[in-house]
Amino acid sequence: MKICVTGGAGFIGSNFLHYMVKKYTDWEFVCIDSLTYASTLASLHCLSDNPTFIFNKADITDKDEIDRLFNYHKFDMVVNFAAETHVDNSIKNPNIFVHTNIFGTQILLEACRKYKVKRFHQISTDEVYGDLPLNSDLKFTEDTHINPSSPYSASKASADLLVMSYFRTFDLPVTISRCSNNYGPYQHKEKLIPLIIDKVKHDQSIPVYGVGCNVRDWIHVHDHNIAVERILVDGKVGEVYNIGANTEKTNLEVVKIILKIMNKPESLITFVTDRAGHDLRYAVDNSKLNSELSWNPLYTFEQGITETIDWYCK
Repeated sequence: MKICVTGGAGFIGSNFLHYMVKKYTDWEFVCIDSLTYASTLASLHCLSDNPTFIFNKADITDKDEIDRLFNYHKFDMVVNFAAETHVDNSIKNPNIFVHTNIFGTQILLEACRKYKVKRFHQISTDEVYGDLPLNSDLKFTEDTHINPSSPYSASKASADLLVMSYFRTFDLPVTISRCSNNYGPYQHKEKLIPLIIDKVKHDQSIPVYGVGCNVRDWIHVHDHNIAVERILVDGKVGEVYNIGANTEKTNLEVVKIILKIMNKPESLITFVTDRAGHDLRYAVDNSKLNSELSWNPLYTFEQGITETIDWYCK
């Protein structure tokens, strides 16, 4: 098998490559990444001498270069991690999110159609569903209507619709996964957990939006990538799979847990003006993934966050 992993020098993509290259030693992995501010070759350093791993610096919005790479490599599968992802950035500058997340996905889909790729897998997000009320037991299922709140989630929802349109119109073999909030090694410090760890390390003030009541379902990146692997190997074409760890915590709870583990005072917490259109709560129902593909998360939040703090501190 020859697998194309776009965005493989980013947070989730690099962790996916570490896991897959080690496990599937007879497969070939080609990473395509434009190396934006949120990605780095340092996250792939340990793979650089592996004969089954190849890196190509390229932008998924560069149609000619993507066509050249697909023509040369003759991929069997494409896993699209490439995306602009930070909600705050999408509020400041929506244009790049539309360009990369929608236009870039469409270029990849066209290349997959042209070169008869056997599977295109889209890495999406639970944010395409919008949000849920606080203090409720409701969860997003794969049948929940998409209702994105931010330019980021709207661009990802649009990409999902494009992916499914290529399945229906062109019979392109596709799958989509929508995952809850990831944490773990190699994440850019603009994101909540590495930001907190970095601030705590330096005894700096920790900004928390509003009163910190917004709830997220946290999943360790390794659990996410095992789920993606299951979908690639055994998932049904044309299906969407939710990936979540049933680990709902408020932002304030996450901050306090990290402070406790790092033995620092809660006086470092500073409440700041809330984000525009801030989603209240995310929670996904992972029962489809569990029942059809026998997936369950391996990490508890306590284990995962302790390992993550240790990784960043080192």
